[in-house]
Amino acid sequence: MNNKMTGLRLASFLLPALMVLGSISLSGCGSSKPAVQQEPMSQPEEPMETQEVEVQEEVPVVTHDYPERYVVVKGDTLWDISKRFLKDPWRWPSVWHINPGIRNPHLIYPGDVIVMYIIDGKPYITLDGQAGVRPGSQPTQKLPPEIKPGLKVVKLSPTARTSGIHKAISTIPMAAIRPFLDRPRSVTEDELEDAPYIVSSYEEHLISGTGNRIYARNLENPISAYNVVRPGKPYIDPESGDTLGYEAIYLADARLVKVDEEGSKPATLVVTRALREVLNNDVLIPYEEREEMFQFTPRSPETDVKGQIMDVFNGVSQIGQHMVVVLNRGEDDGLAPGHVLAVMQKGARVYDSKAWLFSSVDLPDERAGIMMVFKTYKKMSYALIMEANRAMHVNDRFQKP
Repeated sequence: MNNKMTGLRLASFLLPALMVLGSISLSGCGSSKPAVQQEPMSQPEEPMETQEVEVQEEVPVVTHDYPERYVVVKGDTLWDISKRFLKDPWRWPSVWHINPGIRNPHLIYPGDVIVMYIIDGKPYITLDGQAGVRPGSQPTQKLPPEIKPGLKVVKLSPTARTSGIHKAISTIPMAAIRPFLDRPRSVTEDELEDAPYIVSSYEEHLISGTGNRIYARNLENPISAYNVVRPGKPYIDPESGDTLGYEAIYLADARLVKVDEEGSKPATLVVTRALREVLNNDVLIPYEEREEMFQFTPRSPETDVKGQIMDVFNGVSQIGQHMVVVLNRGEDDGLAPGHVLAVMQKGARVYDSKAWLFSSVDLPDERAGIMMVFKTYKKMSYALIMEANRAMHVNDRFQKP
């Protein structure tokens, strides 16, 4: 009897302990199952990140009133034409769709017909006819009402067309920059120190012109042809204060006639073409055969380049469309012909009437225009103002568009 009572007491004591251990064991088993199920639940995060990158892909914005067809006329530029279709005209190369089987497919001539298609929400611009091909197929999804559908393409038989490259339209107004492409416009301080210079002219004329003989010294390594220039104002970096170069005022071309073998007498040259009078102490720099850049490819710089406008030609105080400006950045900073830059006008300084003692505050910089680099040197560049939203000035800053 006593043994039986002792067993019951022992069972009543162990039963709660066993129940506690069982619940701990079951809770441990229950927690292990969700741990296994949590792994597949976390995997959809990776494709979500990939989808976000795809959504962020920048697509050029089309103008709300772009034409369905545009016929190229004489005097057009690629920049002007693309402005009819795109909000940012310099994005033309990213949407241009060509037929690679056509010789010189990038060239556009007066009389060509330009059309734009919207395929999967992205604009494509091409030539109608033999030089252009319609990209892809008609989109299956319904386009928003503000986007026009692609035009119907009529298949034409290939035909030959013989046209000179100079009859094709240019990217930008070439008349505004031609003098800067075929003539020297900037010289460095080292070039001026070592450059040959004119000491006199035939019969000691004070002024020389086309056909006149001139005499020059310091021709250490004579070449056959030179440009005659006159040093002008210095180009001073507004940030560092360094002199990056000097304006080279182009005067004339000269051809070498005779060099003194002993080197004691000046060399003899003849002026082959003069646009201005040639004077004593004017400088000779080597004549550079430059390949005329007929076409530029507008694009954003690959590097995050920033700088300031150092100068503007024609001596004006305000900078407007189709004016040439000098930049304090060049090839060493990653700039190249065709690079597009945004001109940022410094925000005005205003006074906060609610601040303590009416303290001043600078407003944010605002975009004032767009320019395109067309000629570069190591430390400076020339750019053409393509669009002007407001008046710009020397010392205004520029950056990637």
